Amino acid sequence: MSFFRFRLVCFALFLAIGFKGTAQNIEKTLSIFKTDEKITVDGELNESVWIKCEAAKDFWQNFPADTMAAKSKTEAFVTYDDKYLYIAAICYDTIQKPFVIQSLKRDFSAPVSDCFVVSIDPFSDKTNGFSFGLNPYGVQREGLIAGGGGGGVSTDWDNRWFSEVKRYADKWTLEMAIPFKTLRFKTGLKEWRINFARNDLKRNENSAWSKVPRQFNTATLAFTGKMLWDNAPEKSGPNVSLIPYLIGKVNQDFSNKKKPVWEGNGGLDAKFALTSSLNLDLSINPDFSQVDVDRQITNLTRFSLFFPERRNFFIENSDLFSNFGFRQIRPFFSRRIGLNNGTVVPIYGGLRLSGKINKNWRIGIMDMQTKKVTDINLLPQNYFVAAAQRQVFDRSNLAFIFVNSEVIDSGKILPNKYNRVLGADFNLASKNNKWYGKFFYHHSFSAGRDNHASDAHASYLVYNSQAWALEWNHEYVHKDYNAETGFVPRTQQIDVTSGTTHYFTYWRLEPRMHRYFYPKNSKINKHGPGLYIDHYRNSDLLPTDLLLKPSYNIYFTNTCSLQVEYDYIFTKLLFATDITFSGDTTIAAGKYSYQNMNVIFKTDARKKLHANFTANYGSYFNGNKFSLTSEIVFRKQPWGIFTFAYTRDEIWIPDPKQYKVLNLFGPKIELSFSRSLFFTTFLQYNAQVNNFNINSRIQWRFKPMSDLYIVYSDNYIANNFTKKNRALVIKLVYWFSA
Repeated sequence: MSFFRFRLVCFALFLAIGFKGTAQNIEKTLSIFKTDEKITVDGELNESVWIKCEAAKDFWQNFPADTMAAKSKTEAFVTYDDKYLYIAAICYDTIQKPFVIQSLKRDFSAPVSDCFVVSIDPFSDKTNGFSFGLNPYGVQREGLIAGGGGGGVSTDWDNRWFSEVKRYADKWTLEMAIPFKTLRFKTGLKEWRINFARNDLKRNENSAWSKVPRQFNTATLAFTGKMLWDNAPEKSGPNVSLIPYLIGKVNQDFSNKKKPVWEGNGGLDAKFALTSSLNLDLSINPDFSQVDVDRQITNLTRFSLFFPERRNFFIENSDLFSNFGFRQIRPFFSRRIGLNNGTVVPIYGGLRLSGKINKNWRIGIMDMQTKKVTDINLLPQNYFVAAAQRQVFDRSNLAFIFVNSEVIDSGKILPNKYNRVLGADFNLASKNNKWYGKFFYHHSFSAGRDNHASDAHASYLVYNSQAWALEWNHEYVHKDYNAETGFVPRTQQIDVTSGTTHYFTYWRLEPRMHRYFYPKNSKINKHGPGLYIDHYRNSDLLPTDLLLKPSYNIYFTNTCSLQVEYDYIFTKLLFATDITFSGDTTIAAGKYSYQNMNVIFKTDARKKLHANFTANYGSYFNGNKFSLTSEIVFRKQPWGIFTFAYTRDEIWIPDPKQYKVLNLFGPKIELSFSRSLFFTTFLQYNAQVNNFNINSRIQWRFKPMSDLYIVYSDNYIANNFTKKNRALVIKLVYWFSA
């Protein structure tokens, strides 16, 4: 398909969807004024200003239904001074039972905890914002809202703010003081958007001040109310944060009989607010080693798995760079910088400029420089990314990205060692959020590739009402599309017999449908059938993979759920393949059709003891497979969470005759000694990679945003417990703010 025809298809789809949508209920408004009274953030609401403030009240249910006023009464109040935005709330509580609390650790999961959360949209664009929350024990939770909030809140973002909670017999009250330095906003804007949400899990109710339909997350910015300032807030003095770190570590490689290696390092991250909405980040000699490692997963696919970015430098405004493309067609994936096939690549430093320049435009520019790694013969590389986003219509935007990576040798850029991607995305969101989607076209430029045909494009369209959830997705990736700083695993496959990598063009069609019914006065909240199709074809439009999955889904009012699925699968293996991906179960290339049944059951996560189970049985290529995934969690609130995770895959292959069992054990212990001292340890036994891992971490947050980490890790060969390697890491991070 030519780019011209692709644009015509996108335009036709755009016209067909009834883009503007229907108007929602009359918007709520909350008028706020500046106070001269000193507010002591102690959670007691004993300052007179709170009596004078207009109350945000009359919350509306979001779950289990959205047709009535909330049963749990909540009132919220907002005021401000020169430095802080203050938020207070009274959460009335008439049920004399213990609160549902996961732990005392920061950034708790809101859906499974009693809490109060405020969503703030300082630009009134209904697209990007901030979330701040507290549970009844005063534990903080903050995060960024991107893409309108339909995907929830990203709690990877951390920043400084102050809060306290008081608990009484019939209520709990809270106060927040959010520095204007923490927020990104446009000076002179007197109308922001805001919403308040309350989880009362004892009553099993989720509610919001501005009504949010039950099929949407309460962080969805399309349903916020208006917050009207008496005077527009101004930038509050200099905003500079310096975040130095010191790290010391010792590790020993027992497999190669090496002596212990002692290392030390230090570096600096810095944040400069150039304006109230535009931020400059600087990183010098950053430490991108993971003090919290990725959990191991049994991978029974032919392609790489995606692990999310957790490194602090890349988090704020990360959606500007990371939301281009789709999950498996990403032109930029920040984990490519500083990591090479699991090996940490040292970085000299980097700069990033990101944020809003006005209500309609967001920009992001990033440049990072890596060092040479002699052990793996890796030359220094420079990574440059530029992105811009222009808001159009009510909540949609056009976005553009340019990614450039170049190899440097002896101070010179190598002319034939470059990779570039240029792309454009249209992100669609209707006013009522029932319609949303994405259309994009990306093109790569690389030495040794056909740069005329190296493109990727896709369309994604969703209709989401209470009764229907309909999705359409098409993807096209040419074999020469090469996003080296991205994540595009599907275009390449390795022939294990020769060790060579082959590249393939593919088309993908991925429709999905769900129909929901909502019985009244029932233990079932909603239920209904679903159908999912995942279909791949090659450049000649011949089928290579197909997944056909009809299902029936039941969601109970007490938060339990049950899903029953049937899978019909067709796979064309292009090469002889080890289908257990453990090194010794290879079957011939060819066409395989197989089918299985899945049962997924989740118990009530509000209970102190709860569990998730997935069972799968059926044929598998030319054999059979049984899979069981289970996770059992016991919560001794608020100080302990004890988790036992177990995955078992049993695979029977008749030719060659094989019986393979892959076990993955993952017990985990999380202890909260206070709101500032935490201990986490988990064990991981992975039969697929023959590895047993111990990872323990102590985190002490001795002042806001300043941490001391002590991490111990140990790896063994699983089948005989021979020592492989061991490491101890101590890291100190200190946050200076002006």
